[in-house]
Amino acid sequence: MSQVRGRQVRLYLVDGTASGIVTAEIVNWTGIVIAAPRDRLIDVMSREDARRTGVYFLFGDVTQVGALRDVYVGEADDVGKRINQHAKADGKDFFERFCVIVSKDFNLTKAHSRYLESRLTEIARSAGRSSVLNANEPPSGRLPEADISDMEFFLDQVQIVLPVLGFDTLKPALSTSSNKSSGRAIDEGLKLYLRKGKMGMEAKAIQINGETVVLSGSKAKLDPEYALNQYGDLRETLIQNGTLVERDGWLVLTKNHAFSSPSAASAVLYGRNDNGRTSWIVEATGQTLKEYEAVAAEKGDLTP
Repeated sequence: MSQVRGRQVRLYLVDGTASGIVTAEIVNWTGIVIAAPRDRLIDVMSREDARRTGVYFLFGDVTQVGALRDVYVGEADDVGKRINQHAKADGKDFFERFCVIVSKDFNLTKAHSRYLESRLTEIARSAGRSSVLNANEPPSGRLPEADISDMEFFLDQVQIVLPVLGFDTLKPALSTSSNKSSGRAIDEGLKLYLRKGKMGMEAKAIQINGETVVLSGSKAKLDPEYALNQYGDLRETLIQNGTLVERDGWLVLTKNHAFSSPSAASAVLYGRNDNGRTSWIVEATGQTLKEYEAVAAEKGDLTP
């Protein structure tokens, strides 16, 4: 397996604070990302680089534990002006932060921005980490083969930068193969399984890149045990979007799904609040995840 190389992302805090306007760039990439809260929109519009052809994201707040963030993807010849139009119109009150993505060398055309909008919407839907509010899949239009290659490289850089800014909308759903954006292959992660107990549940997961990825085919309890579950909204969302489907008296995961923590994963599967570090078992050692981490910390080695 080839070694994954590090990347240098340059962040500039325009106001001197992380909660204000932030620009992000990658060395040898022609793009620039400008992120800001909604109340700084006028300041962003005053920037020349925010008035170019490009794409943008409108991000809502996450109001419930484990809930999906509302996201809208768009493109425009003047992205700053377009976002300002959204801010004045009905139907876009949800967004509290936004990102502008343009080229520093003015080489993005309308055809490029339409292609990027279409692909970004497609990637966001596929990742399943956000509730994408675009009513339709934007058409990608037609680009020459060389331009498509350039735009796919552009997209790769956007997928690196957005998580650095705190937005995981494009972070790919992990598969069993190596993924260049995830940094490590899923089969390099720590393999886990859930206590079966008296319920007869069977669930497997991989802990990798700070997430607990529950694997397709894992079972979840059909009926929640308790009404009070801080991850109840997330569980309901996964049922509504088809990630969890009823089958033979269980809810079954139809695809790999990344959770923010072991406890979030086990709480959704059990249908109740749960300490995932005592429920998940390390496949290689038979220890609970908590026991494994304690022993590994003493040895100074947390590799699987």
